Parts: sequence; C-alpha cells; structure tokens
Amino acid sequence: MNDNNGKKAGFTGIIGRPNVGKSTLMNYIIGQKIAITSDKPQTTRNRIRTVYTEDRGQIVFTDTPGIHKAKNKLGDYMVSVAKKAIVDVDAVMWIVEPTTYIGAGEQSISEEISKAKGIAKILVINKIDTLKNKAQILEVIEAYRKTCEFDDIIPVSAKTGEGVKELIDTLFDHMPTGEPYYEEDVITDQPLRQIVAELIREKALWSLKDEIPHGVAVVIESFEEGPKLCKITATIVCEKDSHKAIIIGKNGSMLKKIGSLARPDIEDMLECKVYLELWVKVRKDWRESDLLMKNFGYDKKELSYE
Repeated sequence: MNDNNGKKAGFTGIIGRPNVGKSTLMNYIIGQKIAITSDKPQTTRNRIRTVYTEDRGQIVFTDTPGIHKAKNKLGDYMVSVAKKAIVDVDAVMWIVEPTTYIGAGEQSISEEISKAKGIAKILVINKIDTLKNKAQILEVIEAYRKTCEFDDIIPVSAKTGEGVKELIDTLFDHMPTGEPYYEEDVITDQPLRQIVAELIREKALWSLKDEIPHGVAVVIESFEEGPKLCKITATIVCEKDSHKAIIIGKNGSMLKKIGSLARPDIEDMLECKVYLELWVKVRKDWRESDLLMKNFGYDKKELSYE
C-alpha cells in the first residue's frame, strides 16, 4: 500500500484574458520571478509550469498566454497554449479583473471552462487593491456567477498578497492525494536559457514603443556558466529594419538600457555575476513562419502535456 501521509499533489491551470495579472499572481505564489510581466497584453507566449511545494503537498501551476483574437500564427499558437491549460488538470483558475463588464473574450473563456468535465473551477478576482470600495466585489461576483458554475470564487491581490493564502488553501482542497511530481526544491520546468531569454524580452517590452514588442523574440546564442561569472550572448529578433534601429537606439543606448535592466534579474536567478552581450537581427514576418517560430521556441509539438 502506498502511504504518503495523506499529502496531496495535482495540477492547476491558470487562464484569463491578457493583462489580468496571471503571471504576477503565479510569481507571488512561488515567491520567485519565473514568468515575465509587463503592462502590455500578450506578454506570456508559452506554457510556463511552476511548482509550489509545502507540508500539505504540491501544486503544479501552468501559466498561459492571455486568450485573445489571434492575428497571426504566433497568436494562434498562444491561444492554443492557453486552451490546453484546462486539459489534464485537477483545477482551473480563471483570473479576471474586478469589473462587472463581461465582454466577448470573457464569454469565450467561460464557454471553454464550462465544457471541461471533472475539474474544479475557481474564479479568481484579481486586483482588488484597485477598488475604492470593497463592497464592489459583491457586484463582480454576482456578474460572473451567471457565466459558469464555479466551485469557488476568491478575490485576491497579486500585488499585495491579499487573499492568496485563502486561494492556496482552496486549491489544496481540490488536489487529489498522491506523491509529488517534482522534487521539493524544483520551482519550474523551464530551462535556464529560456528563463534568461524571457527576462531579456521582458526588459524589451518595458523599454520599447508599443508597436514593436509583439514582433520581438529573444534567442540565447551562447551560455557559459562559471563559478563566479556567467557569459551570455543573446539576439533580439525583430521583424523590420526600422524596428532594429529603434531597438539599438542612438549610439546603442536602447540596447544598453535593455541589457542593464535584464542583468540584475539574471544575476539574482543564477546567483553569480553576468556578462551579457546583446545583438539585434531582422527576420521579416517571423510570426507567420512555422519554422522560425519553432526556432525561437514556439513549437506546436510542445503543446502536449505528455
């Protein structure tokens, strides 16, 4: 007989519209920056799996791109990734903002969640710290209650942490009894190179004009780890020559800014000094190329949870 002292282990998908705070919430729960964040929609592009382990057991979270109307093959890929978050999981968290307006995007998500069978459905109302009157939460709950049959509805603030303990308690209630899927010191299944590439892309999102970031990818060309120094060479890929000029900036000023912003986060993660060299290349319309998307880490074959 398998005895794990009643500990629990299971999978939770995180789903929602762009910019509702999915990655911020996941980072808060894990206690470390794994998923990148910005105030621009569609920041997350891939499935990001993180692992929360404590005395009660283990919850494996799957953060996903925001569900949106796709405009190219990369957009199609991102939406497919998001919809996979409610397949083969024990619970799904639908993250929403504290508003009573339920648009077409939210309706689409509620339909996807409603079709899912045999999983716990949890509505998470994020950004409650932005409400002037907390009584407004009741109106939001009432509006969303009509969209789907939820097992639980929990208001939280990923920024301040309010309500997050209750959310974790609720998730453990819905997790099955079982052995952990990962060692207790594992916090993500993401390769280091991919996390580094995403940290660089995050700083590009922060620094560049609105029309450029969606056409930017980051590729790690070399990654040399030493005991005291890690040497990393990365290429920022864009779609137009005019974008390349903006990313480089006058006398390389923008590229230096992106590098100087990214370096501290990478050093914190690797726990050593980092020498970071950045280059910029143009690959026209790469978001419409299956081959280039695969080369840049967006492979449709990776959508399987096997």
